[in-house]
Amino acid sequence: MTLYLIGTSGWHYDHWRERFYPPDLPKPRWLEFYGRHFSTLEINSSFYHLPTEKAFARWRDSSPAGFVFAVKVSRFITHIKKLADCEEALQTFFARARVLGEKLGPCLYQLPPSMGRDDERLKAFVGLLPPDLRHVFEFRNDSWFDPGIYKILRDRNIALCIYDMGSRPTPCETTADFSYIRFHGSASRRGCYSDVELLQWAERIARMEAQTRVVYIYFNNDAQGFALKNAQRLGEILTPSTPTP
Repeated sequence: MTLYLIGTSGWHYDHWRERFYPPDLPKPRWLEFYGRHFSTLEINSSFYHLPTEKAFARWRDSSPAGFVFAVKVSRFITHIKKLADCEEALQTFFARARVLGEKLGPCLYQLPPSMGRDDERLKAFVGLLPPDLRHVFEFRNDSWFDPGIYKILRDRNIALCIYDMGSRPTPCETTADFSYIRFHGSASRRGCYSDVELLQWAERIARMEAQTRVVYIYFNNDAQGFALKNAQRLGEILTPSTPTP
């Protein structure tokens, strides 16, 4: 049976106070509160600034047993170095992220739209990645969406990030024994997905069940708390017989 882990991209948003977090709850306890409602979280801030080991340890200890963190890899690796000559930066990233212990889930590599397909660079880079961890690539340039690239990922059990940016969904291609989906916001309702849209996505996701054991799903449309609402609703649709985490 496929396991669905559904959450949001980030949790430390001031405008979620009262919409989600109790008004009198101190910020250091927000993650603990979040963990009562969702089973996973995508750490998005790590893209802009690599957290310290103390920060990773604090998040690990503030979340419940069985909780899973996905971690977005530093833009220094993906946007500045563009996957080349970054062995030392990778080692530093993994040394810190591994502080999460068993709660460390997939590592997300989001490439810039300006970076087109480069098979040899991708092959060299994925050869540096530790095989005991799960890795995901989010391509923002359409030239990467090609069977040759899928094979490079599939050979190393690396997932292609499936994402939706309103009018721009990506191919629903499964390249690993897990899937990873990001929702950046609907184009039709100021970023909030309608029930019709979520039901359509649930049908697409259900078709992946034969090829994947786990599906990680994150909503990045944090404005007005839409991510929270949409994540909870998709959880209800995908697992109707059990309570939303």
